[in-house]
Amino acid sequence: MAEWQFGLKDVEARLPDDPAKLRVAVALRHGSMRCLLYAPRGADAQGVHTQDEVYIVVSGRGSFFKSGEVKPFREHDLIFVEAGAEHRFVDFSDDFAAWVVFWGPEGGEAERVTQSR
Repeated sequence: MAEWQFGLKDVEARLPDDPAKLRVAVALRHGSMRCLLYAPRGADAQGVHTQDEVYIVVSGRGSFFKSGEVKPFREHDLIFVEAGAEHRFVDFSDDFAAWVVFWGPEGGEAERVTQSR
């Protein structure tokens, strides 16, 4: 693999400036895994995804809707979304940005989420 380290500022520079376009930039693809920078403005219109995903909040704060539940989030939080779950960021600040990592088979891995200690 030629490129294996990706700076936030370099990936941010590739985000579209056009407000009509989805503000997302791909950092890396490897097998089933994709890592992107997601920085919507105004509203988050994303739909349900077919792979499991993790968001790592880079900047900003707001609330996150997932499967009928809403929880607040802030910078440096980690959010897991299983494949097929309805979800979106709501009431988020103008500086919001998050890394998002998709991986695994279509339909997700179907294992229960656990907290490691």
